[in-house]
Amino acid sequence: MYPNIQRDTGISLREVLANSRIIGPQDIRVTSCCSDSRRCREGDLFIAQLGTKHDGHDFVAEAVKRGASAVLAERYLPTEIPTCLVPDSREAYGQVCQALAGDPSQKTHVIGVTGTSGKTVTGLLITGILEEAGHRVGVISSLGYCDSIETAQVTDRSPTQPELGTWLARMYANQCSHVVLEASSIALAQRRLAGIELDAACITNIRRDHLDFHGSVLNYRRAKTRLFEHVRPDGFAIVNADDPASRFFLSKLKHPTLTIGLQGDAELSATIIERHKSEQTFLINAGDEVIPVRTHMIGDQHVSHCLAAAAVGLVYGIDLPTIVRGLEKVSFVPGNLERIECGQPYGVFVDQARSPDNLAIALKALRKVKDGRLICVFGADGDRNQDTRPVMGRLVERYADLGILTTDGAGIEPPLSVIHDVLDGYDRPSRAHILPDRSKAICWALSEAQPGDTVLVAGQGKLKLKIDNGHSQRFSDRDIIQAWLRQISSSNPMTGISASQ
Repeated sequence: MYPNIQRDTGISLREVLANSRIIGPQDIRVTSCCSDSRRCREGDLFIAQLGTKHDGHDFVAEAVKRGASAVLAERYLPTEIPTCLVPDSREAYGQVCQALAGDPSQKTHVIGVTGTSGKTVTGLLITGILEEAGHRVGVISSLGYCDSIETAQVTDRSPTQPELGTWLARMYANQCSHVVLEASSIALAQRRLAGIELDAACITNIRRDHLDFHGSVLNYRRAKTRLFEHVRPDGFAIVNADDPASRFFLSKLKHPTLTIGLQGDAELSATIIERHKSEQTFLINAGDEVIPVRTHMIGDQHVSHCLAAAAVGLVYGIDLPTIVRGLEKVSFVPGNLERIECGQPYGVFVDQARSPDNLAIALKALRKVKDGRLICVFGADGDRNQDTRPVMGRLVERYADLGILTTDGAGIEPPLSVIHDVLDGYDRPSRAHILPDRSKAICWALSEAQPGDTVLVAGQGKLKLKIDNGHSQRFSDRDIIQAWLRQISSSNPMTGISASQ
């Protein structure tokens, strides 16, 4: 969206990049930069960085031809224009982008949130608390970017270095006092947050994900904990004491840390009081203070997210009643155990659970509130994480009363091949009901549901779906569910389903 970023007054690379070596002049002063040689403009600093598919160092000649005035690279290149050599061009790219944007993170309170699951929910809860306390808040998350005035939809990837610089600058210009920044493991591994200073780093949990990108669990965990490197000296950290991997890094943190948890010793804890399909009530215990919270989002995981957000609010000096009002404002998050209510006599939930960990969290949460059967529609990613597919099958066989195995839709791998891998996790494969067409699988599950049952549709949410001919289209589980429920209601008024929604 923002291939170039620029600043009229320009910046000095010698000042911004202390560990650089400049070949040619004593210094290089630039007003704009770009990492895509095809989009280079006159006067740009071209960033030669190693990508997932291409090496930017191979396209310097094209960038020069299009008007690049200087090159930032990791190795010496045969070019006549000035060159700035750095150890890591991705790290330097982020620093340059933030400098061109005016280093907005140094002028605002930026809270970074990461974790295998719960980043988006926790970020929205923190935003709700800060707004309830009267602060103007900017948001950068997987749901979209908001500078407190305008909102933009996101692509299917994390924001790039120029996008982060541009949006943080917009937030500062719009007088946002706080920014909530969701950081994925891939963004952290690719140094996209370079140049950004954080007030706080919040890690919801560290489990197992994106191993197709990171290569190993250790690399994945290292990427997640890199968030702490961005915390300023007087900043703080929030860590989930219930999560073993997160707890392991506690002793390594140099910043003041506040722990949260439901199961063991933690400085901020919670006690579950009551839980139903449509809401739950719990107590937050903060030192000598105890206060009740009622949320429409359910599950232990959501309580943990509320605790993390509450911890951030407490460190900023926000009182508990205000914190509770902020938590209760967030009634749902698209694709996160999102309840679909059209008056049907059974529960229907949509969750973007695409990994074994997330699927287990959703299934366990719903088992605690179900009256009848738990019916689960699920699939697995194509072209990635093949080793996790049998685990997902094992989980559904164990926790669901009826499992409908369908396609997840991602990738070009033959759907039946993916389904076969999932079935390998079943002790009794005959228990799985297989319907490769996702729409038909969802509708069949709804038709099988009886009063008191709970239906979980897992894996897609609002994500992009690739179809057989290689093209892609938006596929929303929510839309399929609502259309079916409304059609049944209109065709058979005796079902008791209201079409008012």
